[in-house]
Formats: sequence, structure tokens, C-alpha cells
Amino acid sequence: MAQPPPDVAEDHCLPEYRHLFCPDLLRDKVAFITGGGSGIGFRIAEIFMRHGCHTVIASRSLLRVSTAAKKLATATGQRCLPLSIDVRAPATIMAAVDQALKDFNKIDILVNCAAGNFLCPASTLSFNAFRTVMEIDTIGTFNVSRVLYEKFFQDHGGVIVNITATLGNRGQVLQVHAGSAKAAVDAMTRHLAVEWGPQNIRVNSLAPGPISGTEGFRRLGGPQAIMSTQVLGSPLQRLGNKTEVAHSALYLASPLASYVTGTVLVVDGGVWLTAANNIKRLADFELFSAKL
Repeated sequence: MAQPPPDVAEDHCLPEYRHLFCPDLLRDKVAFITGGGSGIGFRIAEIFMRHGCHTVIASRSLLRVSTAAKKLATATGQRCLPLSIDVRAPATIMAAVDQALKDFNKIDILVNCAAGNFLCPASTLSFNAFRTVMEIDTIGTFNVSRVLYEKFFQDHGGVIVNITATLGNRGQVLQVHAGSAKAAVDAMTRHLAVEWGPQNIRVNSLAPGPISGTEGFRRLGGPQAIMSTQVLGSPLQRLGNKTEVAHSALYLASPLASYVTGTVLVVDGGVWLTAANNIKRLADFELFSAKL
């Protein structure tokens, strides 16, 4: 069985990196990555940069992306521009894209990685909480894609990679908000791939499973015993790591995937095929909520 590539748990660059793809696969390309200041987005930025790409990393926290940009530029020798945006506010996206185009003169790749999630039964999920996740994940993905299309991709082509999930494939408990939002993004991927393909724009989704060293895993993974049972019962019998997800994003963003569009690449070691849906966990959450 193939061993996973090295990774680090925190939002730090890899101390060592061995290229599995051609080192100049993305030479002189520019990638705009939302949610690029931490977690999977941070590692995608790093792996892209280690293959010759310059990046723009954007999130609501300018401090977070500024700190991340310094780490990324020092480790890779490539340029990294940190920008503050709110994917729910088109005006902030327009301003950020204008700044990126001013600095780099082009944007070749968009990675929509900004997301919000938490565990909650549908019966106690507030209207505002459901709307907020939909606004960040679904509407935010459309907003950034739409702005990039108008300002650059329409005339020059480009690649869009939407980071989604498999939550909606079978109705995961405690995840109606995130599962609905990500399922909508996967549908959006197909629609945009069809409509924008004639402008030489490829659009794909990438759906990670349980990934170690991420805020999502720390918040959503649950008790160690539950995760151990699920992981050991999955086909590859282990967690994935951020470098593996980044390599998959690299493939979709690169010329290696030049004839791939409108698809969802699942990167979860087969977990979604075998992991049990934990109905007892739902009951425990509802009991806890009733006591509050």
C-alpha cells in the first residue's frame, strides 16, 4: 500500500518536500486561493508554489493571511500576496481581484476553499446558522467565481477548483447545513463547466474526507474511538493528510487535467463508501441540546 507523503499538523510549511510531479508544473502561473491562510487552503498554496506558482491567499483575517504569506514565500521562494476579503460581500472580492491583477497582471487558477462548518442537529439548527453556512460555502463560491470570470477568465480562460465534501451523498447526521451547501457547489461546478467551457475555463470539485491536522477534523471528528473505528473500517484504513489533498488540487489545476471538467474528485480513501452513519451520535446531540 502506498505511503502518504509527509505532512505537518500545524499551519507551517513542510520542512522537506519531494516532488512527485514535475517541479515546474505551474511555473509562472498565478493562483487565487480563498481560505488560503490555514488548513487545506494553506497547504494547497504551498504545494502550488513549490511547483512554480505565485499565489494570492485571501480570507477575512488579514493578519492570518499575512502571517501565512510570509511563511509560504520564505519556504518556496515564490511570491504570495495576502488580501482580506469576505466571500459574502462582492465588493470586497472585486477590490481583492483588482489588487491581484494589478500586482500579477493575470490570474490563472481559482481555488474556492473558504468554508464554515460545525456539528448540529437539523432540529436545533438556527435559521441564521443555516443561512450563514450557505452564504459562505455556496454563495461565496459563486461570488468569487463570478468576479474572476468577469474580470479575467472570460477573455483569457482559467481553472476553477471548488473544495467540497461527500456529506450530502448519503445524508450525514449533524451536517444538513454543510452537506446542503457543498452539494449545491457540486451542482454549480457542473453548470459552470458547461456554460464556461467554450471560454476555455475548466471547473471541477475536489471532495476531501477526514484529513488530519485541520480545524475541520478537530471540530468535526468527534471522539477518538469513533474516528478510529471509522478509519480502520475504511478501504485504506487511515486518515488522509493535507499534502495528499493539495496534490489532488495540483492535478486538477495543472495541464495534466486539461480534458477534465465538470467532475467531482473524491479524495477520502474510500471512507464515504464504508463509514457508518452514526445515528446514536445524533441522539446524544439532541439530548445535550434538550438539557441546555
